[in-house]
Amino acid sequence: MSAVVDVAPLLRLYRDSSQGIVPSNGAGAPIPNQRIASLDVFRGLTVALMILVDDAGGAFPSINHSPWFGVTLADFVMPFFLFLVGVSVGLAFKNISNKITATKKVMLRAINLFLLGLLLQGGYFHGRKHLSYGVDVEKIRWLGVLQRISVGYLLASMSEIWLVYNIRVDSLVDFARKYYSQWLFAIGLCSFYMSLLYGLLVPSWEYEAPRMNLSAFSSGTQTIYCDVRSSLEPPCNAVGFIDRAILGEHHLYQHPVYRRTKECSINSPDYGPLPPNAPGWCLAPFDPEGILSSLMASVTCFVGLHFGHILLHFKEQKQRVLLWCMSSFPLLIFGFVLEMLGIPFCKPLYTMSYTCITAGASGLILCIIFYIVDVKRFRKPTVLLQWMGMNALLIYALAACDLFSAGLQGFYWQSPENNLVDGAEALLQAIFHSKNWGTLAFVILEILFWGLVSGFLHMKGMYIKL
Repeated sequence: MSAVVDVAPLLRLYRDSSQGIVPSNGAGAPIPNQRIASLDVFRGLTVALMILVDDAGGAFPSINHSPWFGVTLADFVMPFFLFLVGVSVGLAFKNISNKITATKKVMLRAINLFLLGLLLQGGYFHGRKHLSYGVDVEKIRWLGVLQRISVGYLLASMSEIWLVYNIRVDSLVDFARKYYSQWLFAIGLCSFYMSLLYGLLVPSWEYEAPRMNLSAFSSGTQTIYCDVRSSLEPPCNAVGFIDRAILGEHHLYQHPVYRRTKECSINSPDYGPLPPNAPGWCLAPFDPEGILSSLMASVTCFVGLHFGHILLHFKEQKQRVLLWCMSSFPLLIFGFVLEMLGIPFCKPLYTMSYTCITAGASGLILCIIFYIVDVKRFRKPTVLLQWMGMNALLIYALAACDLFSAGLQGFYWQSPENNLVDGAEALLQAIFHSKNWGTLAFVILEILFWGLVSGFLHMKGMYIKL
């Protein structure tokens, strides 16, 4: 008997024949009650990438998040998750018997997801290297990865419930008529974001620099002079201003990526000591999953919705791949055009150009994985990723949020540094005669470990969901 805790389609989705979500065979005939494995593989790949960039990013800054402008491997992880949430929502709400009931369920799931994110990333758990827990309620971080996903899930699901017309899809024209209100809503989100990002006047502001870093500045209170519009630089952008005004500086992320910029770190693009003439904003808090940027991030969920609708209504495999490619390439091209026109790629602000290239890349990767896994049916090489995708939420909590490693570190010999986790990593660093390559080997083994754990859970029929 399967042990299943029912959860929102956050990082995976169960489907049955009543939802009508089935792949087709080469002749285009539907195959009933069969999973679309490529979605699980893509989800598992995203979780594996998250573990890789989080745990090995310090050793290899080139794969870590870009300090501010630009895009690296790590900057694709969040859009991949949001895109897959949209695909799942597009498949989950084909038949809605009662819109009010469906709305209540969506709101409850979004709240649960938000609260789980608050528990995991609000500051209560201190992560690896810290054998302690607890948070000052006056300094809880309100936003984070799961909170952003909950916002995207909520908006995408509400649009799927209330903005889709009851039209039978027999052609591309019918497809557009059925979903055009959703597209208009997504365009409205983009317009709202752009109008605030470029039109809102950001006033000068103050913050209290952390006491341990006061030697870098003349005083603890730092004044940041702004009084500008349209700035995308770290100190004076509208995204940070809105978060400070609504949430307060103590409830924001206290270690923002711009501390790795050349202005704020002598070891840029890695963290490091402040340069002699570091600007006052270097130690200021900034939340990369802020309010305004999360609204823009939700647009990636709507792109995923579009791909899920194509999967739902078009049964020919080649037709699906063709339509997905026709949707992905324009997004990529438009993103690069926007960048050339002066809208830079910036993950912390979730700029329009960044949204387009990451959503387009998400679509192309789904095309490739779908062709390999579901069309050509080469599944053995991707089975570990598929298992990880089936229990992505569990792996995220235990691995990406360091709950498992922090728990293991609680058992040590004589001193906290002598524990199984640090000992295994130090051993690999000694074997490879390199701290960086030893860390990478440790992270690869960590990913393999979670793949095997997921496989065991899959064989036992256990799937942890919200």
